[in-house]
Amino acid sequence: MEGNRTMEKAAKKIRGVENAEKYMALREQGYSSAQAAELADKRRPARTQTSSATPTTSVPYEERTKEELYERAQELGIEGRSEMTKDELIEALRAAR
Repeated sequence: MEGNRTMEKAAKKIRGVENAEKYMALREQGYSSAQAAELADKRRPARTQTSSATPTTSVPYEERTKEELYERAQELGIEGRSEMTKDELIEALRAAR
């Protein structure tokens, strides 16, 4: 496909991207080029600024543990979280945004 070749070329142009296939998949999922490059190379995740003074790490839900997802669901007050699977927690967290 033409679109895949374009993204592959873009991945190769970004300095340090070694896993172009993963980079392209992340870009197709909507990640920015910087986020995709960092995640594709398993480097330290991008930091995002929140309303608090402490920066937090932005890691996709799929790469978090079930315990981390549960803690986030608890912070958001999602009911039924203790009975949920990891996939159900991800779905509930996304719906709560």
